[in-house]
Amino acid sequence: MKKLHELTSHLLVKEITTTLNPDITSLHMDSRFVETGGLFFCIRGYTVDGHQYANEAEQAGSAAIVTEEQLDVGIPQIIVKDTKRAMAVLANVFYNHPTRSFQLIGVTGTNGKTTTTHLIDAILQENMQKTGLIGTMYTKIGDVESETKNTTPESLPLQQLFTDMALAKVDTCVMEVSSHALDLGRVRGCAFNTAVFTNLTPEHLDYHGTMESYKQAKGLLFAQLGNTYDGTRQTAVLNGDDAAFVDYEKMSAVPVLTYGMNQHCDIQAKNVRITPGGSYFELVTPWGVRNLHLSLVGRFSVYNALAAAAACLAEGLELDTIVTALKEVTGIAGRFEPVDAGQPFAVVVDYAHTADSLKNVLQTIQEMADGDVYVVVGCGGDRDAAKRPEMARVAVHHSSHAIFTSDNPRNENPQHILEQMTAGVQKHESYNVIIDREEAIRSAVEQAKANDIILIAGKGHETYQVIGDQVLDFDDRMKAYNAIKEVIN
Repeated sequence: MKKLHELTSHLLVKEITTTLNPDITSLHMDSRFVETGGLFFCIRGYTVDGHQYANEAEQAGSAAIVTEEQLDVGIPQIIVKDTKRAMAVLANVFYNHPTRSFQLIGVTGTNGKTTTTHLIDAILQENMQKTGLIGTMYTKIGDVESETKNTTPESLPLQQLFTDMALAKVDTCVMEVSSHALDLGRVRGCAFNTAVFTNLTPEHLDYHGTMESYKQAKGLLFAQLGNTYDGTRQTAVLNGDDAAFVDYEKMSAVPVLTYGMNQHCDIQAKNVRITPGGSYFELVTPWGVRNLHLSLVGRFSVYNALAAAAACLAEGLELDTIVTALKEVTGIAGRFEPVDAGQPFAVVVDYAHTADSLKNVLQTIQEMADGDVYVVVGCGGDRDAAKRPEMARVAVHHSSHAIFTSDNPRNENPQHILEQMTAGVQKHESYNVIIDREEAIRSAVEQAKANDIILIAGKGHETYQVIGDQVLDFDDRMKAYNAIKEVIN
């Protein structure tokens, strides 16, 4: 609990409409959950404006509101230029800077964030640490998992989550940090110790507009990573094989640790060999050299493992602990995840939803395939439309046969999405269009022969499909399993 004036003293520019100084017992950005004594933030969202719910917050017992305009309410108003920025500041202060209580590792990049965070989490647990994890799939405190709406939550729920982690005595939290979160200021106030960059390829250009803007948004994580050398260990871990590395190195004031497959990188993978049974390579570091067999398949998996190893070395962990943990990881849900129902061909489900990630997965499959390669893929609605023809081109050029289908069409017409995809390929090329995703998966299963490989791409671990305002049960893995059982029996 804090007094209103004590709390708002941390805002440089504001107007307070009253001299009243009530106790603030909780913070809220959703009027439906306001408690007596709470401080309500009026946040302008894409579809909802929180200013319209100030009266509801007052009726629910809110002690004051933070707003960008004076409103017709009878409780104190703190008027600021930007309520999202004010919320990040006040949440951090109200919860007593929770990220100072544990180590915080942030991972950003287009592809590989989820796998990299899970690999880091596995290494930290091997080091007997209690961990927290925040990302696309779920949020985890110790062994307790919960659902998450966004890859990176808004600043208020994020600071509340960090407070829960601090109370649970978490040693280290590792989190995915999206470009949206960085651009919108959701991670302001987070005391990152280590920031990791995976790679940069086209995505979210519907939001960022250009690749340069997208790159700059990602770079905020490294630019915000501390400008004082106060003895606190802070490190930027960068993919030295990605062209954006040069810019991010310049943005960061803290020491930089690079990883990759080129000679100039600090952490290197040498003599890389990709097999159906996993990836083999020599892990070369300033702390020693180890041979590593990774159960995860593909060069992209090697990069994710290098990123995780580099992050944990930056955190001061022993190389042998890192190698032991990486050897024990058998897979990440929805990331190159096999589906086995006794069929004579292989089926793999993967979250690949950008042209680059789809290409990486298909190239890995082609290296292993003794037969034909089928790919079932779509593109989400209400998202970056520019990538749709490129996704189709990649699917056709790196498979024997592509089946274009719905992903999460959301509020778009699935037929329109598919027309934008097929605009990227020639009519004579080998592809089919099947709008219904379940039918598309079944079609691939029916066509596959012994030694063929089917990739079902785009949704990975997701257990739902969003069509209009409906969220329907849909799991690519279960749909594939059921189709296989029906076809082979």
